[in-house]
Amino acid sequence: MKSTVVFTGGHHSSALVVALELKKEGCPIAWIGHKFAAGGDKNVSAEYQEVTKNQIPFYELKTGKFYRQLNPLTHLKTIFGFIQAFMLLLQIRPKLIVSFGGYLSVPVVIAGWLLRIPSVTHEQTVVAGWANRAITPFVKKIFLTHPSSLGSYPREKSQVVGLPLRPELFDPKYKQTFRPKLLYISCGKQGSHLVNQAIFPLVPELIKRYSVVHQTGASSQTRDIDKARRVKESLGELADRYQFAPYFFAKDAATYLQSAAVVVSRSGAHLTYELAALQKRTVFIPISWVSHNEQLLNAREVAKVTPAVIVEEKDLTGDTLIEAIKTVEKIKRIKKAKTDPLSATKKIVDVIRGYLEN
Repeated sequence: MKSTVVFTGGHHSSALVVALELKKEGCPIAWIGHKFAAGGDKNVSAEYQEVTKNQIPFYELKTGKFYRQLNPLTHLKTIFGFIQAFMLLLQIRPKLIVSFGGYLSVPVVIAGWLLRIPSVTHEQTVVAGWANRAITPFVKKIFLTHPSSLGSYPREKSQVVGLPLRPELFDPKYKQTFRPKLLYISCGKQGSHLVNQAIFPLVPELIKRYSVVHQTGASSQTRDIDKARRVKESLGELADRYQFAPYFFAKDAATYLQSAAVVVSRSGAHLTYELAALQKRTVFIPISWVSHNEQLLNAREVAKVTPAVIVEEKDLTGDTLIEAIKTVEKIKRIKKAKTDPLSATKKIVDVIRGYLEN
């Protein structure tokens, strides 16, 4: 029987690409992650839906964010998370842990180290994330997306590989022609209430020029999916030009990303890398409160290789968003050297095989 590999971390889209590649080779996979969209939310997460849809056993881990937290209850949750991670690893008995950042990875990797289970991790951002810095002493290998991250990690452990991307993104069978042209609004797996609030009043105007596909998120607290439904019902004969869903899974997301004339997006590490690879015209609205302002840095990095306009949260209004969409369509496209967008997955899987064969 082949040895099990546990995947965990905050960037499930990248992690799942690697996990499915190993699964195709017959390697048993287990997943430790978030079952619900956010703390206190009743809706299951996109991570849980997508992982279980691919017949991968899913284990929920409840833990607190240690980073910049003063609430003692959060620290109690963090301690409980370490204990739970320890018990889950005793139950699963993996040969290797593969982390993709995020605070969930911290208790899993450290518990694995105590149990003498080796770990590797992947850094998605242009800067060093808090979680990956915390687990650096406990991992054997650190895969990096960007060369700019090299200075933040031990050279002897680090390898620049890029970011694992879904093969569907580059499969021409998923590309479609939209009339009118497609405006795709995608703000990460949880969506963005702030961006949704700016978008909803603009939809009647936008559908005069675009087919609008809007990923709203699934929060049961903001209930933006219900607001999107009411907006669509108000559009009359042009209602078919506005489509929405809480989350778009791999094949649908590939269709919309490939086909979009313009994308409106947050600037998380994974989506920005995809947009750069596809050279999409994008309006970025970076989250302002993330550590090291990494979303703004991600957006600036992408703007070097593809037409992009950055609208900071403090400047976000309906008028600034409409103006940014018009502006990004006029920016001259930058020529980019062709690279293999799927090479990161191959490089990571090759290293993982080495650990499994020992």
